[in-house]
Amino acid sequence: MISLKGFLRRFFSDPVAIGAGLVLLVLVLMAVLAPFLAPQNPYDLMQLDIMDSEMPPSWKPGGDPRFWLGTDAQGRGVFSTIMYGTGISLLIGIGAVIVQAVLGVTLGLIAGYKGGWIDSFLMRLADIQLSLSTLMMAIIALALFQAAFDANIYADYAIIMLIMVIGIAEWPKFARTVRSSVLGERKKEYVDAARVIGLPPRKIMWGHILPNTLTPVLVISTIQVAEAIMIEASLSFLGLGMPVDRPSLGSLIRSGFEFIFSGSWWITLYPAIVLVALILALNLLGDWLRDVLNPKLRRGED
Repeated sequence: MISLKGFLRRFFSDPVAIGAGLVLLVLVLMAVLAPFLAPQNPYDLMQLDIMDSEMPPSWKPGGDPRFWLGTDAQGRGVFSTIMYGTGISLLIGIGAVIVQAVLGVTLGLIAGYKGGWIDSFLMRLADIQLSLSTLMMAIIALALFQAAFDANIYADYAIIMLIMVIGIAEWPKFARTVRSSVLGERKKEYVDAARVIGLPPRKIMWGHILPNTLTPVLVISTIQVAEAIMIEASLSFLGLGMPVDRPSLGSLIRSGFEFIFSGSWWITLYPAIVLVALILALNLLGDWLRDVLNPKLRRGED
């Protein structure tokens, strides 16, 4: 395992990692501090005025200094909605990956350690799920949920539904990653020693094998957060994600798409830029982590 000193040294010596880290840090701080720093609360109807709708950015003719990135069709400042929307997108992405990790790590650990018919059954189940499109499964599940409940109930539970649907659909990636690591670990001497002293399989799996399989889990988690955010953005763009009154980056892009050819390009453009920056930063950090934590690529570095 690479030391913290070596990890930080490699991070600060890589301009791409530093750039991606700074972009991610700015976006996370922007999302966390949105209630305190945003010029406007887009969820508070008392702060909205329909007369402020579709104002261009403040440096364009007709712009207002209060809204430096312009406003949308409801009179909400685009900058404020981006700050709040980034927080919702990150919440869904991180929440979905937690669900994926809990399911995938548990099933992958059991499959790799137990082997036999349990391994075969779980991996064939993973194969079936991987053969299906995550986006298609999410569309079907969310469409049924929207049809079964009214708009108010859907708005209240949209975040939970998105987290659960995306998380359950993507667990096989964690399961396969953990299983492959467990297959290599279960034959090592420390596992044999734990069996000899009489430790139950549960303690061997969770207390001894699992800690040695967390490196690939950390790498895949970073990449999966980006993928979950992208899936949520796609669902929101299709009208099956977050409701209009609680926008994510995807629903912000969708809400402004119909105005882009009428001249109000800023409603879609700026949320799209933030979404691309967020996805790119997460993917670059995931690739960098994979290279740093891969023993074959470290070449003996601490």
